Amino acid sequence: MKIGLFGYGKMGKMIENLAVERGHEISARIDVENKEIDFSSFDIAIDFSTPDSAFQNITSCFQHGIPVISGTTGWLENFDKAVSICNQNNTGFIYASNFSLGVNIFFELNAQLARMMAQLEQYNVSMEEIHHTQKVDAPSGTAITLAEGIMANTPYKSWKLDENGEDIVSIHSKREGSVPGTHIIDYSSEVDSIEIKHTAHNRKGFALGAVLAAEWLIGKKGVYTMKDVLNLS
Repeated sequence: MKIGLFGYGKMGKMIENLAVERGHEISARIDVENKEIDFSSFDIAIDFSTPDSAFQNITSCFQHGIPVISGTTGWLENFDKAVSICNQNNTGFIYASNFSLGVNIFFELNAQLARMMAQLEQYNVSMEEIHHTQKVDAPSGTAITLAEGIMANTPYKSWKLDENGEDIVSIHSKREGSVPGTHIIDYSSEVDSIEIKHTAHNRKGFALGAVLAAEWLIGKKGVYTMKDVLNLS
């Protein structure tokens, strides 16, 4: 594949290394200092840019018939518009708040645990997420996906940052050092607690998942998720 990278920070460089190792070519690198884009130079785009630029990056690719893998968080108020533009241009799209294979297994584990806990009113759920100090959005997109998984399977109706309530999934965000990403979900009652946790040791898992998703998406039309890539549906 010829890949266009949108966002050439630490994640973009790691994606480049892994993609080249797997026999692919990085034929375009687009960041804040290089906005000239030759859409004919790549077969698929991988977007790890910024919340402010993601929607424009993604939809510009769609308008040129280029499928997109996007891991940028913080822009999802425009997600439905992006899906519509993808379908109008008959191309392919995978968005994930986290491309790590382990995290996507964790999403499924989270949903299964939520279904088991749904009838146990004595337990209250809360979540903690920890990331490096350069992460600009809080809570993390991964934490929001986890909260949505809980809400889809329990009576909880919304999530809030650092706010407690009867129908609220409370998310606590911390920014520390160079932590790649830790997510903890806790169900607590007066008598005990049940906790599940995912800890990323480095960013390689995120980058590898994005490259695997690109390999899976190439040649396909439509909107998919990592559940499709990993055959978890």
